[in-house]
Amino acid sequence: MHRETARPAVSSVVRTGLPGDPFTPAAARRFARAALDEWADTVPLDLTVADDAVLVVSELVTNAVVHAGTAVELVVRLAEDAEDAPAAVVVEVSDHHPTRTVAGRDPAGTAHGGGLHLVAAVCECWGVTYRPGLKTVWARVPLDGRGPGPHHPPGQPGRRPVVPFAPDSTAEAAVGHPYDEDDTDTDRDWDGRSALSFLAESSELLAGQLDEDMVAALAGQLLVPRVAHWSALWLDPEGTGPVAGTGPRPGGVWHIDESATERLRNALSKEAPQVPDPTRTGAVPVPWPYDADTETGSALAYPLVAGGRGLGTLMIGRRGPHPVPSGVTTLVEDFARRVALAIGAARRYARQATISRVLQRGLLPSQVARIPGVDSHVVYEPSDDSVAGGDFYDIFPAGGTGDRWGFMLGDVQGSGPEAAVVTGLARPWLRLLAREEHQVGEVLDRLNGLLLDDATEAAEAAALMAAAAGGQDVPDRPQPRFLSLLYGEITPLGADGGAHCTVACAGHPLPLLLRADGTVRQVAEPQILLGVVGDVAYESHTFDMKPGDTLLCVTDGVTERRSGGRMFDDGDGLERALADCAGLTAEQTADRIRQAVHAFGDAPVGDDLALLVLQARRPGEG
Repeated sequence: MHRETARPAVSSVVRTGLPGDPFTPAAARRFARAALDEWADTVPLDLTVADDAVLVVSELVTNAVVHAGTAVELVVRLAEDAEDAPAAVVVEVSDHHPTRTVAGRDPAGTAHGGGLHLVAAVCECWGVTYRPGLKTVWARVPLDGRGPGPHHPPGQPGRRPVVPFAPDSTAEAAVGHPYDEDDTDTDRDWDGRSALSFLAESSELLAGQLDEDMVAALAGQLLVPRVAHWSALWLDPEGTGPVAGTGPRPGGVWHIDESATERLRNALSKEAPQVPDPTRTGAVPVPWPYDADTETGSALAYPLVAGGRGLGTLMIGRRGPHPVPSGVTTLVEDFARRVALAIGAARRYARQATISRVLQRGLLPSQVARIPGVDSHVVYEPSDDSVAGGDFYDIFPAGGTGDRWGFMLGDVQGSGPEAAVVTGLARPWLRLLAREEHQVGEVLDRLNGLLLDDATEAAEAAALMAAAAGGQDVPDRPQPRFLSLLYGEITPLGADGGAHCTVACAGHPLPLLLRADGTVRQVAEPQILLGVVGDVAYESHTFDMKPGDTLLCVTDGVTERRSGGRMFDDGDGLERALADCAGLTAEQTADRIRQAVHAFGDAPVGDDLALLVLQARRPGEG
């Protein structure tokens, strides 16, 4: 239910909190219209201004709901006349996803325009303020009806004002202040607490970014208009030599007057700034990019250096005849170090993610085999796309006669390259052992021996090399190769439907059989993990699947999904969830269980999630 706050009859500021759902824009429009109608009794607020303000509210709230998806905080207030700005209705819309840019803004700075064209067409100015955990988009609709002004054609992005921004009288003021070239008092602020607060806020925002283009985008948003009239950033290619790239690429361009962004981008695109030593930090004066007849000012370039390596160049510009004050120069130098560290971290993350994706593609089957007379469906969701998961699965022909099929679902202890080695060994070994006509229990016996054998040392060394290449810590002693595994073989029974099945479990969640009448039972017994002890003989269990019966196999990412102190399988929770799937297809059953696991807790699933469902067809199906 939408919450609308009560407000005094004479209040010039109203605010409300709204959920991030499709009904929010309509509720926001009603809320703003009621406030504007009330204010019309005491201030010269004509119908056109009120309509424009409601339109701005609708646009900003819709933008926040669609692109941030979080709860929205709406503030509408009357701003009194200032020296350079008329009285206005100010709209502020905050969401709780500050890492996402405003719709229409390309983080790389390659898109034309500024995004909210409709807002810019009716507003005097608009802008964005970032704080830790919060992004606020604001806009001013002047009461005198003057829109963008003679130098700001309708349909172009709004001009950012050079006045300090504070959301409202009770909220914490924005860290730092936009400046005017004649405002020496504001420049002095950067020598004191404002600089420390700005750097602390910047560090928090930049540290959470895992994409270098988003780091570049946030850097520009933080600098303009607080510290500079405009800024630009170039990113150097990784590595050296001709394969590394042709040269620095633009990471983004930002201007205090967003209608001038394209002109600045064109002026800067002629050549990236040249610095004497790109591996040493510090400000370097560079030529003003505009023609002297257009405007003049001071420009500085800052090499972005982390770990002794140059990662790019940050450039700022301030209009006017005065040089950039030393306090601002030092502040931006400290800021550039933080930007460089964030870019370096993002690149390390990207390298590790690439390694993991390559490993993952090689460890899992590109597609699973289709079993005649048996429908199958697999769900696999790694908890972290940047790390090779420990869960694996497969369905494959197990016998030379073509009447026997193997299926497996496993979970390696840990994750990353070390877990990937065991996965890379276990799946092909299982296939090979099954095709040598070994019984199901014998397959696990032999796999257990292979995992305990020293023959895996070479593969383990390869994993350590991959970990080092991805910037991970390398263990100084051999790691255990524990593996939980469910392995089975299934033989379809022909035209009459149904199948004959044999399974064995080694330290793995037990498979569940759902009968067509809705009853559920376990069809295996628990046994010790693979790779722990050598003197063990694994046993298998055989049963028949009647037409319409469904076999569910899962990893512990399903059974141990947590909600507070409870787990999903507590009190036979998985059996009850499977019983509710009676009459569903294999795909529908897998999707129903997956949804139940996700809905069980509020937090994201913290482990790899894998399900394998087999269902014996009824005669005449498929």
